[in-house]
Formats: sequence, C-alpha cells, structure tokens
Amino acid sequence: MRVIVIGAGLGGLALASGLRRAGIDVAVYERDLSPLVRGQGYRLHLSDVGIGALTGVMTRERWAAFLATAHTPEPRFVRLDPALEVLEVIEFGGRHLSIDRQTLRDALLAEAAGTITYGRRLTGFQTAADGVTARFDDGSTVSGEVLVGADGINSAVRRQYLPHARIVGTGLVQLYGKIPVELAEGMDNVFTAVTGPDHRVVGVAPTRDYATCSFGIRAEDLPPDLSLMTQERLRAVVREMTYGWHPRIQRMIAGWREIFPLTLRTSVPIPPWETTRVTLLGDAAHAMSPAAGAGANLALRDAAALTAALAHGGPLIPMLRSYEQEMIDSGFAAVRTSAANGARVLGQAPLPAS
Repeated sequence: MRVIVIGAGLGGLALASGLRRAGIDVAVYERDLSPLVRGQGYRLHLSDVGIGALTGVMTRERWAAFLATAHTPEPRFVRLDPALEVLEVIEFGGRHLSIDRQTLRDALLAEAAGTITYGRRLTGFQTAADGVTARFDDGSTVSGEVLVGADGINSAVRRQYLPHARIVGTGLVQLYGKIPVELAEGMDNVFTAVTGPDHRVVGVAPTRDYATCSFGIRAEDLPPDLSLMTQERLRAVVREMTYGWHPRIQRMIAGWREIFPLTLRTSVPIPPWETTRVTLLGDAAHAMSPAAGAGANLALRDAAALTAALAHGGPLIPMLRSYEQEMIDSGFAAVRTSAANGARVLGQAPLPAS
C-alpha cells in the first residue's frame, strides 16, 4: 500500500512517522519550499490525547529526547479579572505538557525524514476503483491507494472532496507573542486568562524557556492593518486597550516580543460523508478556535488513529470508515466545545446552524 499525504504540518508529519514505523509506504507533499519558510508559532499544549498519540508514532528514543524539553504546568485553567482577582478555576484531570511547537516539529521531521517533497502545491486529485492520483501545480502527478488531506484549515483536498464544508470567521483576532518566563511567575497553569470589558483577554501560558502571551478581542474593536504595524505599535495598541489593568499586565506587554496577528476561524460541523480512498485529518477536517486547547491534540490523535487503521490490514474502505466515524464525532464535538468556550470567554460568534 502507498499512502499520499498532502501537508507537512504536525498532523501530516505524525501520520508519516506512524506509517513509516508500521512499514507502510508513505509520501508527503508540502506546498512550502522548505520547512523554514514559515514560522510555526510558539507554545503548544499537549493533553493525554496528544501525548498518547505521539508515543504511538515516535520511536522511544525520540520521544524521550523530546519529553526532556517539555514543561509540566499545573493542570488547570484560571480566569482572572484585570486586577488579577480570581474569577474561575477549572481543574483538569490527566497529564498535561507545555511544549515548544518548533521543537515538536523538528522531532517529527526527523522521524519522517526522507518521506517529504517540498514545493508541491496540490491542484486536484482523481479517484479510481484501485487508487487515487494527485496533481500538482508543476504538472507532476503521483498515485497511491489512499490520499490524506492533512493540509490545514485552507485544505485543497477538502475544497474538492467536500465542497459543501464551510470555514467561517469567529469574529475574533488574537495577537500572539512571547514574554520572558519570569514575567509569568505565579501563572504556571495550562492556561491563564485575564478577562476585561468588551471581551478583551490577555492569555498567558509558560513553557520551559518562555511564556506565550496573547491578546484577544473582537475584530471590529481593533484598528485596521495590524499586519503592517511595527512591534512597538502593536504593543502600544494593546497598552491602550488594557489601560488601568494590573501593573503586572503592563510589564508583560512591555516585555512582549515576536508578536503576530491571527484572525481566528472555525469549521462548521457537517454530517458524515461517504467513505472513499480520500480522507482528512486535523484542521483540514475539523478546524476550531483555540478556546478548547484541543486542535493540535486532535490532529495528532487523528494521525495515530489513521496509522492504526491502515496498519490493521483487511478491507481498506471499512478500515477508513471506522477511522472517519471517530474522527468526525470527536472532532466536531471539540469544534462545538471550542465555540461555546470562545463565546463565553472571548466573545466568539456562534457557530452557524449549517
């Protein structure tokens, strides 16, 4: 069997790693010209779901080396007001890690070495009774028995395969950046949210070497052209919008660096589709806002589950159908949970009915 994977994000790399370990021929095609073209973000939260998936697709030695770079936060979500008085504490069960996203990506790139071809943008695919052929913008084609769309929220595979599936805006913008970890002292939780008026939220989450700091707000309350602003101007915008908040928040904003804006979007849940030799994983299927802290964990879980299904043997379509049933149910459940959390804490727009 040959599996074609479109997209070398965390989910696609985890799938390639798992399939390779299972002895299944896998080829990954990534539109970027190299793994260094785009920044990969900062801190990432791993729950039991993501941790269990990674232990299934990575070698024991690689997992141990990666685990040594991880940080273990207090297993809870804490919400504070602008004076840093506690408004809410939600205790989590299970295991939780705060890790650097690029460190995880590097580990998975090493696991999947030799399977990835860069600079190939998918333009379409064609299915047949015995396989799938993918077409790329350079005119090349490649064929296999299964095609997996692991190409994220803007998935080209999903656009052709499920043209009725929708991605919509949440109404939210977040500015992401880093602060020195000492500025987050006393906030060593899975996530700490400082929530103010008009759904203005400062989020803090430490790793071993730094803490992420984010500022979220309704898009209409921000000035235009954030992507054109200097780092100092972005800090000034947030200082203005958190005027009067606790001095610790002001010190965090003063130490904020490597800031970038991101418009938050989400998928809209749809009913299960007919299973074929084409399937999806991660954000290509069930993209969500970050309000549940689940997106990356579910992409990794999808990768491990799809690896297990393809390695199981037996008729292909029933194996893929079993994978998709769980992926669709749990993925869209997380989309709904994320939307509900986002509406309550961040002012996220409700999910459309369909």
